Amino acid sequence: MPKRSHPKRVPSYRHHKPTGQAYVELNGKRHYLGKHKTAESRAKYKRMIAEWESRGRRPLVEPCDLTVLELLDRFLEYASKYYRSPDGSPTSELACFKSIIAILADLYGETVAEAFGPRELKVARDAMIAKGWTRGTVNKGCSRARSIFRWAAEETLLSPAVYQGLTVVSGLRRGRCDAPEGRKVKPVRAEHIRAIKPYVPEQIWALIELQQLTGARPGELVGLRPADIDMSGKVWIATPNQHKTAHHGHDRTIYFGPRAKQIIQPFRSGRAVDKPLFSPIEAEQERLRKRRAARVTPTNQGNNPGSNRARVRRRSPRDQYDVASYRRSIQRACDKAGIPRWHPHQLRHNAAFDLRRRFDIEVARVILGHSSPSMTDLYGEFDRRKAVAVMEKVG
Repeated sequence: MPKRSHPKRVPSYRHHKPTGQAYVELNGKRHYLGKHKTAESRAKYKRMIAEWESRGRRPLVEPCDLTVLELLDRFLEYASKYYRSPDGSPTSELACFKSIIAILADLYGETVAEAFGPRELKVARDAMIAKGWTRGTVNKGCSRARSIFRWAAEETLLSPAVYQGLTVVSGLRRGRCDAPEGRKVKPVRAEHIRAIKPYVPEQIWALIELQQLTGARPGELVGLRPADIDMSGKVWIATPNQHKTAHHGHDRTIYFGPRAKQIIQPFRSGRAVDKPLFSPIEAEQERLRKRRAARVTPTNQGNNPGSNRARVRRRSPRDQYDVASYRRSIQRACDKAGIPRWHPHQLRHNAAFDLRRRFDIEVARVILGHSSPSMTDLYGEFDRRKAVAVMEKVG
């Protein structure tokens, strides 16, 4: 039985005695390097090994042989490592790419990648529209599809002309395509926020209040730990490691004033500094405690507390919320309260509107963590009362 090569072993620089040539064997194929023991052959060996390592130890594939499915498989392997948070968890961008990859693989998996051009991208775009994606989502999907082929050109898997050809496909225009328009994110009505309070755990309600006071993104608060907060000043300051623009090298600061500090304090007491402030496990324990307190059947009758639990639960609470579980908790509460569903990112718009109304745009920009005032403008809803007051004077 032949020996299997060690997975981390680098193929050696070898001598082909009959011809006097140096060679290296990569993925079962022999590559000749020139005369043995010459500087040129050793330099060529080092270059081929470096290129082989950069390809993930895969064989070199000629562009004319690479299919779209093989290309997508290689890109997904790269994206699974690249689109990661500092803690190693995958970012939402990876899921977005997977949606595009599924469409491209279904339509053109067996197509030679070099033959993928503007017409094929437009067919994929029509498939996105058929799925009911909004115009903005379709345009982003096409942009992600182009970026896959741009990556392939960077890795010399395809000629740059393939990516350049895809750039001629323009984005969909409002009112000039079949894709529906996405709904603009607006602040939540105050009465709709208050309506869900009886139906959410105190941990979720604390997150809702903190978002309204600080303008933080949901993902910046759900994993917040005492260790992340500087409590030395009158205003507490948090600098989360994970946030939306961390990969651009931007810092994020969240400010907690007197009201926010009062919300955090009960969750901070007696908690280890490296544990999340808001725990679904604690929320579940509190729910069970309240249910036991409201029990009508005497404890010496019926089921004993905990005796009828399933051994293997379909969904066990974790030690911290994520954005999805936070959103689902709010939406379930909306259904119980009989109000239209809303999502936690809308609370950031509530804070932005309030900051823009009470202070100038620069204050709002700093608190919201935007790099430019133009981004803050997207969050600040137009205050019609100001326009009416002005027109009463000048109109």
